[in-house]
Amino acid sequence: MNVNQQTPMASPYGPPQPGYGQPSYAPLGGGYPGPYGPYNGPAAAYQPGAPPQGPARGPLTSAPRPVSTPQAYSQYPQGDSQNGPPPMDHSMAQPAHRSPVSQPYSQGAMNLSGPHPSYSQQYGAPPPMQQVTNQMSGMQIGSGPPTSVGPGYAHHPSSQPPISAAYSSAAPPSYTQAPPPLSAAPSQPPPPSEPAASQPYYGGPPPPQQQPFPSAHHPSQPFVSSSPYLGPPSQPQAPPVSQQQSFPPGPPAQQPFPNSAPPVSQASYSGPPLTQHSFPPSSQSGPFPPISISSSQYPGPQPQSQPGPPPFHSGPSPRGPIPPPSMSQQQANHLPPGPMQQQQPPQPGMQGGYPTQQNGAFGQPRGPQPGYAGPQYPGQQNYGAGPAPAPAPPAQKRLDPDSIPSPQASELPAVQKSRHRIDPDAIPSPIQVIEDDRVNKSSEPFTTGVRGQAPPLVTTNFQVKDQGNASPRFIRCTAYNMPCTADMAKQSQVPLAAVIKPLAMLPPDETPPYIVDHGDGGPIRCNRCKAYMCPYMQFIEGGRRFQCGFCSCVTEVPPHYFQHLDHTGKRVDCYDRPELSQGSYEFVATVDYCKNNKLPQPPSFIFFIDVSYNAVKSGMVKIVCQELKTLLDYLPRENPEADSVVRVGFVTYNKVLHFYNVKSSLAQPQMMVVSDVSDMFLPLLDGFLVGVNDSRMVIESLLDQIPEMFADTRETETVFGPVIQAGLEALKAADCAGKLFVFHSTLPIAEAPGKLKNREDKKLVGTDKEKSLFQPQSGFYSNLSKECVAQGCCVDLFLFPNQYVDVATLGVVPVSTGGSVYKYTYFQAETDRERFLNDLRRDVQKPMGFDAVMRVRTSTGIRATDFFGSFFMSNTTDVELAGLDCDKTVTVEFRHDDKLSEDTGALMQCAVLYTSCSGQRRLRVHNMAVNCCSQLADLYRNCETDTIINFFSKYAYRSILNTPTKTVRDTMVNQCAQILACYRKNCASPSSAGQLILPECMKLLPVYLNCVLKSDVLQPGADISLDDRAYLRQLLSCMDVSESHIFFYPRLLPLVKLDGGSLPMAVRNSEERLSKGGVYLLETGLHLFLWVGANAQQELLSNIFGTPTFSQIDPNMTSLPELDNPFSQRLREIIDSFRSQRSRYMKLMVVKQEDKAELIFKHFLCEDKSTNGGASYVDFLCHMHKEIRQLLS
Repeated sequence: MNVNQQTPMASPYGPPQPGYGQPSYAPLGGGYPGPYGPYNGPAAAYQPGAPPQGPARGPLTSAPRPVSTPQAYSQYPQGDSQNGPPPMDHSMAQPAHRSPVSQPYSQGAMNLSGPHPSYSQQYGAPPPMQQVTNQMSGMQIGSGPPTSVGPGYAHHPSSQPPISAAYSSAAPPSYTQAPPPLSAAPSQPPPPSEPAASQPYYGGPPPPQQQPFPSAHHPSQPFVSSSPYLGPPSQPQAPPVSQQQSFPPGPPAQQPFPNSAPPVSQASYSGPPLTQHSFPPSSQSGPFPPISISSSQYPGPQPQSQPGPPPFHSGPSPRGPIPPPSMSQQQANHLPPGPMQQQQPPQPGMQGGYPTQQNGAFGQPRGPQPGYAGPQYPGQQNYGAGPAPAPAPPAQKRLDPDSIPSPQASELPAVQKSRHRIDPDAIPSPIQVIEDDRVNKSSEPFTTGVRGQAPPLVTTNFQVKDQGNASPRFIRCTAYNMPCTADMAKQSQVPLAAVIKPLAMLPPDETPPYIVDHGDGGPIRCNRCKAYMCPYMQFIEGGRRFQCGFCSCVTEVPPHYFQHLDHTGKRVDCYDRPELSQGSYEFVATVDYCKNNKLPQPPSFIFFIDVSYNAVKSGMVKIVCQELKTLLDYLPRENPEADSVVRVGFVTYNKVLHFYNVKSSLAQPQMMVVSDVSDMFLPLLDGFLVGVNDSRMVIESLLDQIPEMFADTRETETVFGPVIQAGLEALKAADCAGKLFVFHSTLPIAEAPGKLKNREDKKLVGTDKEKSLFQPQSGFYSNLSKECVAQGCCVDLFLFPNQYVDVATLGVVPVSTGGSVYKYTYFQAETDRERFLNDLRRDVQKPMGFDAVMRVRTSTGIRATDFFGSFFMSNTTDVELAGLDCDKTVTVEFRHDDKLSEDTGALMQCAVLYTSCSGQRRLRVHNMAVNCCSQLADLYRNCETDTIINFFSKYAYRSILNTPTKTVRDTMVNQCAQILACYRKNCASPSSAGQLILPECMKLLPVYLNCVLKSDVLQPGADISLDDRAYLRQLLSCMDVSESHIFFYPRLLPLVKLDGGSLPMAVRNSEERLSKGGVYLLETGLHLFLWVGANAQQELLSNIFGTPTFSQIDPNMTSLPELDNPFSQRLREIIDSFRSQRSRYMKLMVVKQEDKAELIFKHFLCEDKSTNGGASYVDFLCHMHKEIRQLLS
């Protein structure tokens, strides 16, 4: 994705397209949809009484609620959870304090029938109410009869006698886990003893008329709990009382939810559902009419019989008080516009949702028993309620999930401001999962000695101690428990793969792999399978022989390597030898491991500079020549003290090639022109590749002259094939490996080998012929790359296009040789210089190996069958890389060819043979052992979603070369549905099909998969070019897990208090999370956006931009002013640290709210609907649930 153009452009990829209007905001009632207003929290679902067993939930923190009269709340609220305004009137008595009777938690399911008020979110025009009602009639979720009140928990068979005012408390429950920081709630929970006053958001006044809502990610959200539910009290059931409520003018009926059943982890939820609110008609936004939302229900009888805590823990434990629902909002079902100042218009999309069920299920919660009115609080008005109780409304038909439209959003309007049927806070939040992992796993070092132990997430900062398995920085697996049989693997559909980054850079506090030199004998290996000595080899017969862990063959130990065994059977020198005690290490390779049995020469770097009209005019030629003068001092070297042994050469070209002799004995460089590009040859040997220190004066003279020589050029045509051929010939002549740096600007249309034509055809997008656009135009570059790999010639391509250059074809050589493609569309020297130079510096300096071959060996039972990345393969086992740098990954898929044993587990060994930048031949070895399991539950307990998504995306991006993109998307959705359906069928406790139950470690699979499906490569908008799609497709093929994570789910940080060393808590990627009064930093891995709200405080703007007013901010700035205040310094530090973590330099773009550039920014808010037809997270979840139900039925 390109952000090289000027900020005011309406699209991320070029000039504004017709039909791209300004983003429409539709402020509600003058306010802006900000999610951070006060939260009128529910009463907790914890009963006073015996403490909960099992893992406890985190604190229910919330912003303070509006209060009309002071209420006392006790620290231990009612056991019945309240989820909205119950139908009742003043005459109702107050709920009594329950006796502290505790019951075992029952992992049951909730009945989710009953009327579900919501905004039915259809695609296109809103359907008639009756139609939607009928549509949903089959989606009963849970067991038990459908009941008649709104969403929420059904209440227990016992209800409470009334009491008068405040809750009283019983013995405090004991909680065991410290609460992690909340994901996006900037406000604190109100103190238990006094009414909460409205708190400003981010230190400023709340946006006008902002609806109080659950904070951005409330830890009480239904999916994140696993505390036992303390069951119903044993009082007899009170006779139900019901009352019909009347509503202010609005739509007739309350709508059930169409396609919804949000997922949860298997970790069950026993806490309260989130409170929903309803609003006056004047505050409605979006295509749907105002529908009031009633959601005050009570925990219902759980049909499941399995007592005990849930199997997995999925969230924080509650600490401290939980405010009871505020009177004004819980009681009044709909407020007339006017008198109540606390009631403000809502946020789009934050409306009614299923609270989760016990057992972590989602679906429609069962309402209370018909007519049960629920509690009322003192001092409360009952707006709109009728004077007398009326019979309960009849139960609605069950919902039919099969009538739910799937979110193939071709029918969607470009920007649809509709309300969700499900509260987004009630579905699994990536931010909460990331935060929980960080809190739980960042303090202790991760030791790799335990087989099959899943590492912390890539988003967590942790230290690794190598104790026999490779660090997760080198290898990450999709599953750390492999299925024992092929049938089991096929049944689960979980991909078995490893993402391997052989030369990964380690943080300063970790030791790089040790280098082991066994002398002329070379590394010790198994006789049969040729695996290298590693911790999995078993020494026998007193240490004279060893049995291979991979193939079980017994091999003699060479005399010089013999050592005695201790009483446990280990060699006594085990901990002195890295290859016996470490997961990763290097061997010095002998001459037998070298090409032609000859030790290698040090590598060379050759710079090819396009000097055609476009390249000179953009300023690229001048910038490159200027930078190379200093950059040549930073060529890669192993010993920082010594000079680099890498030699350099220089060529310029347009439709002919100019070679330069820069021999140290010359006073001035000499140019030699090769105009016969059809038969490329090297015009000089001596003086072309030179040492930098020897020829520094001549090289600097040349770099000064090149911009002047071509300043007045009128040549617009370029060649490309002969450029690569020239570099290849030069490396062959010097008999060394090396890297070509090609700076290129236009489609190569000059007569020459590899000439291309412009084949950009937007009409093919979305058709079966679209795949041809990702394939190279001819076989010329594929054959050329094969020759490059044989010589160890790696190519890095820097593109500066102003129009189509056919990246799909030009990228073939870089991708096949282990190189990289960098793209700077509409390059402008003043705005893009910094990004280009940082990329170039890193590319020249980074550690890399040349002429590399990688092989992955596995223990009996599995084998490596498929490989993804930037490399070439001439057979089925060897991955050949002309160059391998510290950023490149190779992804390997494994398949069964026999049964595996739970006792021995599965082993893999990745060995990479390469030439170091000093010219030494080395072998780097990474070992990994994982567990094997015969139970599906064990497989699902030990997967890593980020790695699965990395694999899926690479598989999909490669598939579009041969398959229509729609088929690729459907295949991915189907495989994901099969994974989750298999879990549901075989691992989850029995419950109604209407519930969506997700494995704990895969609860984010749907949200991340949706991000992949609606990425620009698989579902392009009208504004993205074919070149950008080809570029992103190639870029992803060698991304590691941390880069693919941020690429698909960007990081959105609210810039509030930036004091201290820690970052502010991220918020979820949705427009709903943006406050008009805030400033946010969005990191995508390729770009940084600084979004400034129109009502941002003057102090904040002065601290960041040095100007107090929104209108004075320059949207074209690409770097922040260096101001002398702590906020500015800390913000610039954060930006620098983000950039240092990524392999590409991220250019900063300032985006002012409601500016044209905001469309680019919104493109990365991946939980929302996208303009290119991608579904929102909530809609996709519903679609996924429908797919799972179809598979189960």
